Amino acid sequence: MNLTEVLRRPEGKTLEFKGDLSSPQGFVRTVAAFANTAGGTVLIGVTDRTREIRGVGDALDVEERAANLISDSIQPRILPDLEVISYRNRQLLAVRVFPSASRPHFVKRAGLRSGTYVRVGSTNRQADAQLIAEMQRFAIGETFDEWPIPEANSEALDFRAASESFAPVRKLTRRSLETLRLLTRHQGRLVPTVGGMLLFGRDRLDRFPDAWIQAGRFAGMDKATVLDHVRLDTHPIQAIEEAVAFVEKHSTRGAVIGRVRRRERWSLPPVAVREAIVNAVVHADYSQRGAPIRVAIFDDRLEVENPGLLPFGLTLEDLPLGISKLRNRVVGRVFHELGLVEQWGSGVQRMISACHDDGLATPVWEEIGFRLRVTLHTGPSRPPRIDARDRTILDLLGTGEGLGTREIADAIGLSTRSTRTRLARLVERGLVREAGTGPNDPKRKYLMALE
Repeated sequence: MNLTEVLRRPEGKTLEFKGDLSSPQGFVRTVAAFANTAGGTVLIGVTDRTREIRGVGDALDVEERAANLISDSIQPRILPDLEVISYRNRQLLAVRVFPSASRPHFVKRAGLRSGTYVRVGSTNRQADAQLIAEMQRFAIGETFDEWPIPEANSEALDFRAASESFAPVRKLTRRSLETLRLLTRHQGRLVPTVGGMLLFGRDRLDRFPDAWIQAGRFAGMDKATVLDHVRLDTHPIQAIEEAVAFVEKHSTRGAVIGRVRRRERWSLPPVAVREAIVNAVVHADYSQRGAPIRVAIFDDRLEVENPGLLPFGLTLEDLPLGISKLRNRVVGRVFHELGLVEQWGSGVQRMISACHDDGLATPVWEEIGFRLRVTLHTGPSRPPRIDARDRTILDLLGTGEGLGTREIADAIGLSTRSTRTRLARLVERGLVREAGTGPNDPKRKYLMALE
């Protein structure tokens, strides 16, 4: 362990400092919470507020006591890594806890219902019944949206709504509903899954009253004054489009006046907005009750918030790296087929890239209560990003003659697929425009956007 590096970090989801073991219950709760969430290290001998390195008296005695506390107080058993570290004539004890496949772990004396904790930021939070159930499902490799709804039948799904959603991709058949796990066999009967009901259920809101999107535009920087709000309770695929449209309605910041015509500019990149809302719908914990997905627009930012912490084993620091775990397999599979999500984890990186391309700050993710929030700030924090190949594309198009994808690809030395992705991003940013009858027009050309 690099102690110098650890001491520079603040307490958080995977790190806690303790001066000693005078408060054994707090120590035990932290170890259980680390095992239940994403793992972590308890460093004993460092005060939590001042980070003063006090050390421990008899390190071997403290190590034995810590091991006994963990063994005697937590169920199922946890096997952490305990290490005595020497630092400037003092000794510290590092207790490293790994993410566990045997969740939920709980404090024995309190029992499963009252003694199960998870790590949220730098605090330990008592898990409610829904979160405990999610841990139990995770331990056996199941997701909530794969569960059958035995009291319903196959007619509980709106086949027409499902078919219309898939129409741009392929023709949906009754058999497809089983392949997509929208329906499943249960005791010899074909019944909807939770995911099927969430996506296309006829009475979806009767069964899941919080499975909708609340969108609002607020004056200023807080929620004191509501300028506009809407409840989006259509099927999630349609609700996403409505939520994106609501954000676009309120995020236009006038226009740039050029030599020929005016062009609207967005305060937030549409790619980032869409990814934020899609991710919230795909990764929400629909077993929670009490609040829907929320989309809040302020003068200086957009906040998108969904019920549910990060999936077990993930930290906030993992997200920008493209590390992802799917909470809802049925919803994720359907969204993947419909092209709403691509490779898992790539959505976060597209959000970051889109914001940087427009000169905006990196999105910020936070766990607040038992919810996950992403914030996209509208104020510029850096010059808009244009790399060498994008600059070459703009120079090529600057002659005024439209060019096709293949011509541009040959000039910049990339495949047509990679070039098409770059061109789509430049179109999204308003730097390039398309000329053609549609996205599948083989003679489509790209030109500089008129200013």
